[in-house]
Amino acid sequence: MKNVVQLNKWANAHTTVYIDVLRVATGLFLLLKGAHFANQSQDLTEILGTMGTSVGASFILVHYVAMSHLVGGLFICIGLLTRLSLCVQLPILVGAVAVNFIGVMNVENLIQASSILFLSIFFLFYGSGKHSADYSLKLNM
Repeated sequence: MKNVVQLNKWANAHTTVYIDVLRVATGLFLLLKGAHFANQSQDLTEILGTMGTSVGASFILVHYVAMSHLVGGLFICIGLLTRLSLCVQLPILVGAVAVNFIGVMNVENLIQASSILFLSIFFLFYGSGKHSADYSLKLNM
């Protein structure tokens, strides 16, 4: 807990608007990917099918990925429970990078997944920043 407080103090002292814009963009990207997977679930089912996943497991994974991207992307956008939301996103993003090496290599998807994974790891350490709901709630306590 002490380390998280130290990270928050450091992040609030070194925050810029650009980093907050990058956090919002990361959240919006995840939110839009979640909406895409919710509307086009057969795309994700095909990706999981190439890995030999059973029908029941792919059904659960499709719903887990879509809902965690939707809710987590929204939370990351507004800066509410950012680190927790990113912890939920990390297994999905690591899997998205790994799918490109296990299945058919798609360079565009690999670049997207790798960049969002990198940004997620950055914000996992950095936190939500000064322009966020977490910071506002902390000031009101």
